[in-house]
Amino acid sequence: MIRFALTLCAAMAASSAHAAVEIKQVTSPGGIEAWLVEDHGIPFTALDIRVRGGAALDLPGKRGATNLMMALVEEGAGEMDAQTFQTKREELAASFGFDTGDDMVSVSAQFLSENRGEAISLLHEALVNPRFDQTAVDRVRQQVLANIAGDEKSPNAIASAAFDAAAFGDHPYGSSLNGTVESVTALTRDDIVAAHTNALTRDRVYVGAVGDITAEELGPMLDELLGDLPAEGPTLPGDAGYALPGGVTVIPFDTPQSVALFGHEGIEREDPDYFAAYILNEALGAGGFESRLMQEVREKRGLTYGVSTFLVPKFHAEMILGQVASANGTIAEAIDVIKAEWARMAEDGMTQDELDRVKTYLTGAYPLRFDGNAEIAGILVGMQMIGLPPEYVVNRNDMLNAVTLDDVNRVAKELLRPADLHFVVVGQPDGLVAGN
Repeated sequence: MIRFALTLCAAMAASSAHAAVEIKQVTSPGGIEAWLVEDHGIPFTALDIRVRGGAALDLPGKRGATNLMMALVEEGAGEMDAQTFQTKREELAASFGFDTGDDMVSVSAQFLSENRGEAISLLHEALVNPRFDQTAVDRVRQQVLANIAGDEKSPNAIASAAFDAAAFGDHPYGSSLNGTVESVTALTRDDIVAAHTNALTRDRVYVGAVGDITAEELGPMLDELLGDLPAEGPTLPGDAGYALPGGVTVIPFDTPQSVALFGHEGIEREDPDYFAAYILNEALGAGGFESRLMQEVREKRGLTYGVSTFLVPKFHAEMILGQVASANGTIAEAIDVIKAEWARMAEDGMTQDELDRVKTYLTGAYPLRFDGNAEIAGILVGMQMIGLPPEYVVNRNDMLNAVTLDDVNRVAKELLRPADLHFVVVGQPDGLVAGN
């Protein structure tokens, strides 16, 4: 019955998501900062917590340690083994999530107001006092190794790994956060404990909270939840130093369809021209069937079911990437069309009609992101991590609408560099020669 209540609360939260979002900035007595959106219409709260650093903090020779550690934090904590912990969480109708990214680790929590104290206490144990029992380590390690084995058979994963390795070399971005079979197999419990100490620290915490909680309640709750984490983390890695020149890499793989990952350096999220680049990317390849690449590669020539592009502004590197799949006999033609359209957009830019259409879509779709407490909490914490002010949620569409056609087309010439495009192709492509 309690579990049903939590599900109902989530649905009710989504239905009220279009109300005005008023962001409060909260600082706990212990100095932990958070953004809060109060909504007392339902007895339910969502938290999104992110700690900057993530898998990039893996120690030399210990690749995959942070990922394995975050998969283990709810596998027993304090006096509770894994089964006892999960049973307690289910009794509270609480939902916890733990994840690892290149630049951060993420913790999410959703709980009913009546169970807030117990849910926070349970989550505190997971974050501060994980057990890392050897039986759990061995079991979860096998799950990670299975994922690594799966990636070795996935053309998309193979392309991504090859692109990253060539672009970033020895930087953490140059290898999978999952680690390798060798590195993960060699990880010890001490390695996992070290990863926990490095990845979960108070100095790099960002928090978004949405729901049935006041600012006066949130501050002490954050100290209870996070106050016992280590105060400071290790030094973050430096810039990744993108080093992949234009060209084509072919990786033979027995499949009737080749896949390609392509791109070059991109634009920082903090760049004043980011909105113009965002609009440009939507028109080029992110806008579904209306995008230039979908029209040219799929609609006009039938070379693929789908092609897309995306901006990737990481903390230590920026890229604009794309992906496409086509039959081995047509992937070379698809790549030629992509190159040509990339060059045409760089030279000629967008039209006013395209700009108006993209703006209409992007401004209309933005409010739909605020679709539930958990989604809003994620937006709040994401804004904090990239240095956006609270008023961004109100001003964002105005800022987007202020971008002119001249802005977009100037950025097109600067951002899109056809000669720098590199394609990593996995398959058995006909007539495609590797090289620069």
